[in-house]
Formats: sequence, C-alpha cells, structure tokens
Amino acid sequence: MTALLDSIGYSGWVLHTLIWMPILGIGLVLWADEQRAKYVAFWWSAVVLILSLGLWWAFDPTVGGIQMESATPWIKSWGVSYALGIDGISLFMVMLTTFSASISILASFNYIQNRQRPFYALMLMLEAGVVGVFLATDLFLFYVFFELTLVPMYFIVGIWGGARRIYAAIKFFLYTALGSLLMLVGILYLVYRAKTLLGAPTFAYAELLQVPLSGTEQLWLFGAFALAFSIKIPVFPLHTWLPDAHVEAPTPGSVILAAVL
Repeated sequence: MTALLDSIGYSGWVLHTLIWMPILGIGLVLWADEQRAKYVAFWWSAVVLILSLGLWWAFDPTVGGIQMESATPWIKSWGVSYALGIDGISLFMVMLTTFSASISILASFNYIQNRQRPFYALMLMLEAGVVGVFLATDLFLFYVFFELTLVPMYFIVGIWGGARRIYAAIKFFLYTALGSLLMLVGILYLVYRAKTLLGAPTFAYAELLQVPLSGTEQLWLFGAFALAFSIKIPVFPLHTWLPDAHVEAPTPGSVILAAVL
C-alpha cells in the first residue's frame, strides 16, 4: 500500500484534498435537487473518508514531529501562510472526523426532511473546518478554521434543532466565540513577540515555538489558550452550553459535537 501511495504522490496532495473536497462538495450539494442532495453529500464525504484512510500507511510513526508539510505564502505582509501538516495525534483526529462526517450524513437521510440542501452543505462545511483545524500549522489559518467550525454548527442547531434551538444555538455561539477571542489575543501576542525578535511577523507554529518567553508571559498565554480550549471541549464549570446544544441539536449535529467538535 505504501508503494502505491508513493507512486501517486499521495503525501503531496492528500492534506489539501481532505479540506477542499468537502468545500467543493458544498457547490455540488447546492446544485443538486432537494431529494438527491443527501446522496451527493454522503458519497462525496465517503470519498473523503476513503482518501483519509491512506494516511495510516503514508504516515511514518518512527519519525517524530510534523510530516507531509507544505506551506504557501498567503498574506506576506502579516507573515501568514497556507501551511498544513500532520502528526501522530492529528492523524487519528482527521480519520475520526471523516468517519464521523460520513456516518452523520448517512444517519440524516430519514431524519432531515426539510431544507435538505442547506443542511448537507453545512455538514460538508463543518467537515472541512474541523479537518482544517487538525491540519493547519499556521496559527492564523488554524484560527480561521477554528472559527469556521462555529458557523455551520450554529445554523445546524438553530434551524434543524429542537424546540429551544434558538436559545441553544445563541448560547453555543456566545460561549465559543468568547473562547476564540481569548485564543486570538494569545496568538496575536505571540506574533508580536516574534516580530520583536525576528524583525518580521510570523504565524508559523514551528517558528513561534522558538520565541523565548518569560515565566509570566507563559502563564498568561497558557491561561488564554487553556480557557479557549476548556470552553470548546468543554470543561467544568465552562460546560453549560453543551447540554443545551446536545439536547436541541439534530442527531447528526450531536454526533459531530460529541466526536470531534
């Protein structure tokens, strides 16, 4: 299998494909008629799942760090790049995401009866965003994908949820948006410190790791990131948005919430 993957240059394009295929699928779902949208979404997500399985053989567990890296300058004046990579943790999370997305869409066939095209388009957008979170090695790109996951889930809960769906969706949005802002502050401070030392801003994860920080700076940055992720996970006592979101979300959305979001 490894030889086959090498022969088609799998490592060079698969990470980009796992993000952009669901995004391309959004257009196909919206173009399809109401009754066929679910089949388009499912088979498209199934192809993404199959492609992601190759990561198991393409990833070398004997080599530490990030593999299959690629970086393309995006906003040069800010030091932002479209940079992707995968490590041993994100390997499993990406495969879990593609699997969860496929079974969630399949489980929606008899559950979602109205506004099917926008629902399945949002599910594919959610898949792309979550995969992007696990693959981004540029913190600006990571933040974009992190925020992207918020938008489709907000609408999935708010439109196709239960009786208190609006309340649950707004609560979910406010909690996670607040956490995201805390993380953004931490990211921007890291970039500021990097610019001070390097003479140019950078959002590259590997370069930001090399920025020397005092104990106080590390403590404040840890607090910002820890609070952001504690809200997202969520961790007690920052978890109160989750029971409402789980109860009110449609079953497919609840599956994604429980599995990877």
